Amino acid sequence: MIKELRQLLASAIADAKAYDVPALCRRLNLADGDDQEAFASKFKYATKRLMEVSAEHVVASARQLVADESHYHLSEQLAKIDEIGQPAVTMLTRRRLIALFDGRPLAREIDDIELIRSIWPIASLRAPHPSTETSLEDYLHRHIIRNDDLPQRDVLETLGLLTCSRAQLFKFLAAVTAPDAFSGTEQVELAEKIDGFLRHDGYTLALAGRISGSPFYAVRPVPKGSPADESISATLEMFDPTQVHARWSMALDRRTSEPAGAITLARTLLEDVSKWILNQAGETWQEADDLPVLYRKLSKILKLAPDDHTEQVFKQILGSCQSVVESLGALRNKLGDAHSPGPKRARPQARHAELAVNLAGAMATFLVATWEARQATAPGKSAAQPLQGVSLVDEPRSTKKNDTRS
Repeated sequence: MIKELRQLLASAIADAKAYDVPALCRRLNLADGDDQEAFASKFKYATKRLMEVSAEHVVASARQLVADESHYHLSEQLAKIDEIGQPAVTMLTRRRLIALFDGRPLAREIDDIELIRSIWPIASLRAPHPSTETSLEDYLHRHIIRNDDLPQRDVLETLGLLTCSRAQLFKFLAAVTAPDAFSGTEQVELAEKIDGFLRHDGYTLALAGRISGSPFYAVRPVPKGSPADESISATLEMFDPTQVHARWSMALDRRTSEPAGAITLARTLLEDVSKWILNQAGETWQEADDLPVLYRKLSKILKLAPDDHTEQVFKQILGSCQSVVESLGALRNKLGDAHSPGPKRARPQARHAELAVNLAGAMATFLVATWEARQATAPGKSAAQPLQGVSLVDEPRSTKKNDTRS
């Protein structure tokens, strides 16, 4: 990248008048020279001095030049250097984003060429080779407006969307989802599709605000997760690292990529924890028992029913816990992937999955902590016993008592 930056910076310096090149190099903290050398070859003059300095010096000189003058390709190369070490937007994602505009305009409220002009300095960029036009703007004007013979995919690839910096890509995505490009349902649906593609690479097209009542968006890194994620993970890993924690980990991973699957896993996580504790407590459950039924049985063992307490605040909190469990079951039936969605069924978004998973994780850790506390204070037990040797695929405990008569 530094080699290309040197070449781009030398070209940018060579754009100046020959008699201005020595002074420009001095301003960029490069070695001095005489005018005759600059008149012989401006590019060689700049290249010689750039080869004498370190990579850090080249970057600093390039930054100084773009701060004073507009140089698109030089700015792009600096942006790519700045983005080293950050999550990449893959070529596959970029192609998917470009495909969104197959057979459709880049904007409906304004002309495509106007939107493009707001993102790229096409008047000063060269037309692709071979072409009779001098500038990229003339080339696009001919093929987009006069002839209308350039597919949208070719337009975006000509603009460099496959190889541009993430900053330039994100600038484009913000522009095509702005209210002066699209409005109403079409704007929101386009933003959701773009967001779905970006999330695979660790980014999200998030609502950034509103202007005159209309939303506008900006690309941001996907949040790493709630502060509770690590705490819940640690608790469930100690409780049962082989099955319950694995379920929690899968739910975390799918919150953004597969919201419906994450919602289903959220409910299954609570079912797993409930069955484990019921088994350990020697209580019975049936395969047909759904989450609310399991929780009611568990609440009796752990004394979590509101009627088990006299303090009004505890009654309210425990009543809310019961509502959370029942709601998670209902949410899974409505938005999870356990049933066919049907043509008119609402599709969950990442925020719905995050809510469901976080609620399930919080409830699971509360149940585990309560069970361990009961075990620690039970007669003859000094500490909670690990839940080992019990499989959720075992047959449920029989509801019949053994016949002890001889």
